[in-house]
Amino acid sequence: MTTAPTFFVVSGTAVKEITDRQKQRIFDTVEAAYRLHDAGHTINPDSYFLRYPKRPNSRIIALPAHVGGDFQKSGIKWISSFPDNTANNLARASAVLILNDAKTGYPLACLEASLISSTRTAASAALAAEHLAPEPFTGTLGVIGTGVIARATVEWLLFRGWSFEKVSLFDLNREDAEQFGAWLAAEHGVIADIRDTLEETISSSSLVVFATTAGQPYLHDERIFKHSPTVLHLSLRDIGEDIILESQNIVDDIDHCLKAGTSLHLTETETGNRDFVSGTLADVLNGKVRSDPSRTRIFSPFGLGVLDIAVGHLVFEMAKTTGSASQVPDFFSNSVRW
Repeated sequence: MTTAPTFFVVSGTAVKEITDRQKQRIFDTVEAAYRLHDAGHTINPDSYFLRYPKRPNSRIIALPAHVGGDFQKSGIKWISSFPDNTANNLARASAVLILNDAKTGYPLACLEASLISSTRTAASAALAAEHLAPEPFTGTLGVIGTGVIARATVEWLLFRGWSFEKVSLFDLNREDAEQFGAWLAAEHGVIADIRDTLEETISSSSLVVFATTAGQPYLHDERIFKHSPTVLHLSLRDIGEDIILESQNIVDDIDHCLKAGTSLHLTETETGNRDFVSGTLADVLNGKVRSDPSRTRIFSPFGLGVLDIAVGHLVFEMAKTTGSASQVPDFFSNSVRW
């Protein structure tokens, strides 16, 4: 007789310890998940947005997914974005991840997932940068929006061996940029310049990270990108249609990225086609699409739930191995039919 599985809870403290120690395994897991998705061994439905009419800048998103291959896990990430939290020194995003057994459908665990979410985002950005930049691991870095995602992305770039001749920071809240710069100096020995304008930050950088909370595009002058940088467009809504059309655009999943008012979605609406999308990151990994150094290369990842499930699976297995996953006895009290 099949019995219900033991249910576990994995705290944020446990998740952080594992994600800090297992960066290479996480990086490999993210790449494997992209390849499985490209090969059709995943299920990644649309994300679902819970929005608040009286608080239009806040939302909670549900990302269900299934990953096959060696993972064989299903689940859902439930992640909120409440930008007003930062005024009270509370993180903008919070999240949980539920993992389900693919055979019985029973939930196996609930994990703190804001770290999993930022980790998979940053790891995928570093993966894209390595394959899109004409000269990987060096150059000048510009960071637009200096929050949690930007910090995680820079950490992953440094972990992967990038070294920067210069780092430039820009944030509408200069104090946030100053704190980011202090963190870079204290934790990584990297000295950054805080720029007064967005334009000079971009124009002086060969690799640009966008990690803002922008709701609609605000960059429309193609001349800012005339030096053809590599762009990690993680916030998805910063860049105007004219720049998109002049650039080589790489996404994580075409159908998922061209929706919900992203820069690419607005460009599709404007042009009536998707011809400006060169392909997916998996296409680049598999050699189907090659980086074009003559144009600005923009990686726009909508954020696939399959990445959360894959990384969450790794974290869960490690937490069980180390004893940092807490069992909840008798969680399924009504699992037997009779």
